[in-house]
Amino acid sequence: MTDLIQPWELRARFAAALSQMYGTEVPAYNTLVDVSTAVNQTYATTHPDAERLGSVQRVTAERHGAIRVGSPRELAAVADLFEAFGMYPVDFYDLRDAASPVPVVSTAFRPTDEKELALNPFRVFTSMLATADRRFFDANLRARVENFVQQRELFDPALLAHARMISATGGCTPVQADDFITEAVKAFALSTTPIDRAWYDELSAVSPVAADIAGVGGTHINHLTPRVLDIDDLYRRMTARGITMIDAIQGPPRWHGPDVLLRQTSFRALAEPRRFRTNDGSVVSDTLRVRFGEVEARGIALTPAGRTCYDDAMAAIDAAQANPEQAASIWADHFPDTEAGLAEQELAYFRTEAGPGGEIVRSPVVYEDFLPRSAAGIFRSNLDDDGAHGEGDAAGYSKEWMSGAIGRDIHDPYALYSAITAQSDLSIGANR
Repeated sequence: MTDLIQPWELRARFAAALSQMYGTEVPAYNTLVDVSTAVNQTYATTHPDAERLGSVQRVTAERHGAIRVGSPRELAAVADLFEAFGMYPVDFYDLRDAASPVPVVSTAFRPTDEKELALNPFRVFTSMLATADRRFFDANLRARVENFVQQRELFDPALLAHARMISATGGCTPVQADDFITEAVKAFALSTTPIDRAWYDELSAVSPVAADIAGVGGTHINHLTPRVLDIDDLYRRMTARGITMIDAIQGPPRWHGPDVLLRQTSFRALAEPRRFRTNDGSVVSDTLRVRFGEVEARGIALTPAGRTCYDDAMAAIDAAQANPEQAASIWADHFPDTEAGLAEQELAYFRTEAGPGGEIVRSPVVYEDFLPRSAAGIFRSNLDDDGAHGEGDAAGYSKEWMSGAIGRDIHDPYALYSAITAQSDLSIGANR
């Protein structure tokens, strides 16, 4: 009997195939991957603790993708597809509350088990258009957007049926795996179908993100993000190559203490050729700037108390309009500058293991999720304008609403991190 290909291997192959496809569509992404790899190699040879937050092999292979959908039905289809890869919805993100509001609510599909994360941590940040939010969509526009989205099919029903079969059986044969991955990757390729110019422009006036979601006939990979061990070095190297980066690195400032949560940056969205259908039915060529090259550096996962410190620190940095040096100083007022301090104040998650002499050894739990503030900042920095939104009902989008809409529990990231630490505590007790 043929051994089944397990979800983690499907996930790894899916991530690699998407990376190859996206590099063909956005050649600058290949440059970003090359520079990221070089940064990681340099860091690994100059820092003895380079693998403190994951092996260099894992970090260099690591990716997160981002996609956008238009309705709960489409989000539920995404959930069906990603479950076959061992990826489940974790957390709820509301980007409408950001300093530069984006009319989407989001979740991230990723592995939830620590061993699965170690095998391959591929994750996809998935945003859904918040059409019920009257600040962005009046009743007339909402009806037209929802009708447009209802008429399309993001995924071939046969692909979703295949995904559900794989999820039910816990794997698939090698031949099935090849076909499934090929079809799944095709579903996220950039469409060549001409775009209705007037409809796209109308949605762009509300939000360029809304136009990218509901102004086209399908979805696509919006960005595919490598992970680096030194994002500041990456930023310098990309700039030295003449690649235009966004103005700043999003997330916590660079400082002398432990890195926590997530720092992100990207190169500016590139003008990509697209075809448009005009009111008279003719097809013309133009460009759109919607896809960009993001890169991230992951730090230690913070507890709820640590996240409160993060929010307070970022608010103080904003209030002071701090430069990088000032930001680092303000950050140091809120966080201890050692891992031991983070652990003692219960600000971050750590696993504990028995050392060779019986002593307790503490190691940090890597942050596997996202920051709404940073995500919105990346979105905004790659848009030509914010669009327009007004006053009105924000609608009842919530984690509970999204869970019901897709028929799945949405995992609490704090519970997942707590489970990792609890499991390591149990193993200590069992070995005593």
